Amino acid sequence: MDHVTRFGVVGSGLMGSGIAEVAARHGLDVRVAEATPDAVEAGRRRITASLDQGVRRGKLTEEQRDQALARLSFTHDLGDLADRQFVVEAVAENRAIKTDVLRALDKTVEDSDAILATNTSSIPIVDLAIATERPGQVIGMHFFNPVPVQRLVELIPALTTSPDTMKRTRDLTGQLGKEPIQAPDRSGFVVNALLIPYLLSAVRMVESGGARPEDIDRGMELGCAHPMGPLRLLDLIGLDTAQAVAESMYEEFKEPLYAPPALLRRMVTAGHLGRKSGRGFYTHDA
Repeated sequence: MDHVTRFGVVGSGLMGSGIAEVAARHGLDVRVAEATPDAVEAGRRRITASLDQGVRRGKLTEEQRDQALARLSFTHDLGDLADRQFVVEAVAENRAIKTDVLRALDKTVEDSDAILATNTSSIPIVDLAIATERPGQVIGMHFFNPVPVQRLVELIPALTTSPDTMKRTRDLTGQLGKEPIQAPDRSGFVVNALLIPYLLSAVRMVESGGARPEDIDRGMELGCAHPMGPLRLLDLIGLDTAQAVAESMYEEFKEPLYAPPALLRRMVTAGHLGRKSGRGFYTHDA
C-alpha cells in the first residue's frame, strides 16, 4: 500500500470526531461513518465547532479550517468506506460492538492490503483481530482525549499483527503529527495500566470520606505537578469509560486495585458521567 490518502473513521463521538479532524487537518481525504443520519449531523457539528474553536484560539487560519472541512465527508452507510486504505473504529468501548464493526469492515473494505485499527482503550487486540479474515492487518491505535491536543498514540500489535502493519501504522501516526509508543497487547496497555489504579484510588479516598475532590485534585496538581487532578481527569475521560476500562482490566488480571469502587458504579448508574453529562465529581456545562 502506498502513502495513505483515503482514511476512514467509524464513529463520531468525542474520540472519532477528534481522529477525523486531525486526519483532515493533515491532508487526508477523510470519510466518517455513523449509525444514523442524526448521528452524522451531530458528528459534523462537533468537528466544525472544534475547527472553529481552533481559528478563535489562533491555532488555525480560516483557510486551513475550510481546507480541512473540504476533506471531510460523512455517511451512515458503512459500505461507503469500501475504498479506504486505512480505517479506525472509534465506537463505544464495548467488546461486542467493536467486534461487530470490525467484522463488518472486514467484509466492506475492498483493498486487501487495507489496515483496520481499533481505538479501544482496554480490550485485548487479538480478541478483535480474530473476528476478521485479515488478523494480520488489525492493530490497536489508542488515541488520547482531546485528540487534536494530545500528541500520544499507543500502537498495540496483537500476536497476529504483521510487522508490515505495525510499520505502516507507525508511519501513519507520524503523518498525523502524533508521537507513537508501542504497547503490549494486555488490557490497559501502558498508560491505562498505570493510570486507572491511580484514578480508582482517588475515588476510594472520596468514598471513604478521607478527602474532598477539590483537595485531592489540588494536592496532585501542586504537589506532583500534574496538569489536572485525578477526579477532574475522570470527569474529562467520562466515568462510564473509566468504569469500562477498569472492568476490562479486572476481568483479565483479577487484581483488586483494578476493581471499580462502588461510588464510581453508582455515579455511572445515576448518569453522573462527568463533562459530557454536565455532572460528575464536579458540575459542568454539558
